[in-house]
Parts: sequence; structure tokens; C-alpha cells
Amino acid sequence: MLSEKTLQALNKQIALEGNASASYLAMASWCERQGLNGCATFFYDQSAEERMHMMKIIHYVNEMDGHAVISEQEKPKGEYNSVQELFKAVYQQEKSVTSAIYELLSISDEESDHSTTLFLQWYVAEQREEEAQIRTILDKIKLIGTGGQSLYFIDQEVQNINAQRGQEEAGGEEGVA
Repeated sequence: MLSEKTLQALNKQIALEGNASASYLAMASWCERQGLNGCATFFYDQSAEERMHMMKIIHYVNEMDGHAVISEQEKPKGEYNSVQELFKAVYQQEKSVTSAIYELLSISDEESDHSTTLFLQWYVAEQREEEAQIRTILDKIKLIGTGGQSLYFIDQEVQNINAQRGQEEAGGEEGVA
């Protein structure tokens, strides 16, 4: 059984994951309109993954005899000045989600809620992978630069990441997210 404090924090995380999913969907749409199909695919996949993260928490809360609350989502930003700005926003968003997961862990520790602590360990590993992946993309964007042909090369690099994730998932490994 979840304490009221843990339940409120988990419901807040449900909203955060839902907002992240919507944000990635808006980013995918922006990329698609820019002709950045590799980036669009990346963000459509990220949106689906964040929704899955949200669903895992919903099921966990309900399994633990709590009540998962689905709150209204914030309207995501839909316009960016550059792909660099877009990925910097992604990195900040992932850091925010990581911070929220750590806060959840602190609460579950305070409440001696070992089940929730164990449940959240998957999210800790997932966030580490997601932040590392976005830092890698930002590093590649920095190397490629902002010249006339840079968008093409950035999109190709992200498409390579998409292909690598597909191979990992086909091979039965947990995909990098």
C-alpha cells in the first residue's frame, strides 16, 4: 500500500511523463515539417516511450491499491529556431525528469516503501541512458556545426541512432532510450 505522500508524488510523475510524451510529439512534428525525417522518427519513438513510462507508473499505482490520476497536459512548445535549440530543450527536459525520479526515490526511502524504491530503479537506469544519448547527440551537433549542410548531417546521425536502437530491440536487448 502506498502512503499518501508517495501516491501524490507518483501521480505527479504520471503527469510529467505524459507531458514529456506530448512534448516529444510536438518536436517530432516540428522536425517533420523541417524535412528532418531521422529526427522526426527519433522523437515519435521517444513520445511512445514516454507514454509507456507513464503507463508503467499508472499500472504500478493501481496494482498497489492506489488511484492513478490522469491530469490535464500542458501544451508543448511547437516551434524552435534550430535543431540545436530543440536538442538543448530535450536535454533540459530529461534532466528535469531525472530530478523528479530522484525526488520520488527520496520520498520512497523516507516512507520505507521498499516496493516503490525497487520499482523506481528501472527509471534511474533509463534516465541515465536517456541523458547520455542526448548528450551524445548534442556533442555531434557541436562537431557538425551550423553551416548550410549541417542539418543533413545531423539528421543522418540521428537516423543512425534510430537504426542502432532498432537493431538492439530486434536482438532482444533493452533499447537505449
